[in-house]
Amino acid sequence: MTEAGRLGGIARHGRPRGPIETVEHVSVTVAGGLQGDFRGAVKPGGKGRRQVSLIEAESWAAAMAELQLHGDDPPPWHSRRANLLIEGLRLPREEGFVLAIGASLRILVTQECDPCSRMEELLPGLKAALLPDWRGGVLGKVLTDGEIAVGDEIRIER
Repeated sequence: MTEAGRLGGIARHGRPRGPIETVEHVSVTVAGGLQGDFRGAVKPGGKGRRQVSLIEAESWAAAMAELQLHGDDPPPWHSRRANLLIEGLRLPREEGFVLAIGASLRILVTQECDPCSRMEELLPGLKAALLPDWRGGVLGKVLTDGEIAVGDEIRIER
């Protein structure tokens, strides 16, 4: 398994079902998750298990190939509504590992990100195409604050 990859994209949405905004860099904090993303804030008494969502570029491409979408046909990765796009790194298919992004950001992976019915609204068959092998990505809790930018290195820390 490759132990390092790169951050290929950053996306956020300020409210449920709200428009997705892609950015080149962002602040990520323990208290608020991705700056400007509605899912990041930890509610009083909450555990923050879903602060940040990550998807592998290769998993998105595999789902698009399964749906026989190529070239300019497929929707962009951020239509999955994930926050971070990981390139060149296969994530362990398990909870409990830590991802290091850039100089200081650390994210604890808390669970698989199961695709929801929104995926069917986007593209018929997409939910099923994202189900196998954790293709829908992972969810995580921010352990340490950090500033991240597209192109930053991503490493797996145990």
